[in-house]
Amino acid sequence: MQTRLTEMLGIEHPILSAPMGVAAGGKLAAAVSAAGGLGLIGGGYGDAAWLEREFAAAGTARVGCGFITWSLAQKPQLLDLVLAQTPVAVMLSFGELAPFAPRIKAAGARLMCQVQTLALAREAVAAGADVIVAQGAEAGGHGLARATFTLVPEIADYLAGAAPDTVLVAAGGVADGRGLAAALMLGADGVLVGTRFWASSEALVAPSLQAAAVAADGDSTVRTTVPDVARRYHWPGSFTARAIRSRFVDDWHGRESVLAEPGTLEREEARYWQGFHAGDPDNTCMLAGEAVGLMHDVAPAGDIVQRMTREAQALLARAAGTRARVA
Repeated sequence: MQTRLTEMLGIEHPILSAPMGVAAGGKLAAAVSAAGGLGLIGGGYGDAAWLEREFAAAGTARVGCGFITWSLAQKPQLLDLVLAQTPVAVMLSFGELAPFAPRIKAAGARLMCQVQTLALAREAVAAGADVIVAQGAEAGGHGLARATFTLVPEIADYLAGAAPDTVLVAAGGVADGRGLAAALMLGADGVLVGTRFWASSEALVAPSLQAAAVAADGDSTVRTTVPDVARRYHWPGSFTARAIRSRFVDDWHGRESVLAEPGTLEREEARYWQGFHAGDPDNTCMLAGEAVGLMHDVAPAGDIVQRMTREAQALLARAAGTRARVA
């Protein structure tokens, strides 16, 4: 499936794996790239040893990396560490772009900027973004309130006039070929997929947590600040996280001020991390999107890429035939 995204990045299929913090390691990124997409290692909140290990795990595969930009600002040296690995692309999300964009472009990597509003898309264009990822609120992990179905075409229309060479990628709720085909029809040049790859064989996620996600449906997720309060992560502005409802989430969603009280926070922070490391879905938070309702198995990342591509090609061919008959 050739699009402007595949041409820009030198890949076969317009599918990128999201740089999910902790979950998106080198093995997952390499598997997605080997299947014809582009895998992104998750820079997360910034751990030099983890990044070095995961780039090593990717071997010689062509991969990229993504950062939580406001966290990168606290450890800017991590960008140099990643650029030394000659990534295909570096994605910045949730923060000021100007301090980092010139260094990324000067290093020869493609600059990808994830945005959640049209205003943020304008900022990304001003920063020189090669690729804009329009992220809808259906996505797992952090985001804002706009929905993918309207955000993507609105940004596509804006880019057509303001920055026609900037490539657009859709994110949020994409888990199969229907999502890829729909994104292309909405004006995107490809998709960024998180939750579906979170439930892949190569993801750094406990199998018991993946099983809980596969058993869930889209109604089982909620936008909340519980994971951030429990982990003492101070997110800016109105960003919230989409997580699967669990006993931990239900205990504290809407009661975050109580969760943050001294004593309570210490106890629940320990509970969160113990549950996370033990793979106990009841006593931690699983950052996954509404696409859990479209997942029915845990599969190798390469199979996910190929399945998604085949489904999208069939759907687009069918749509082309329908248009021809109507004409």
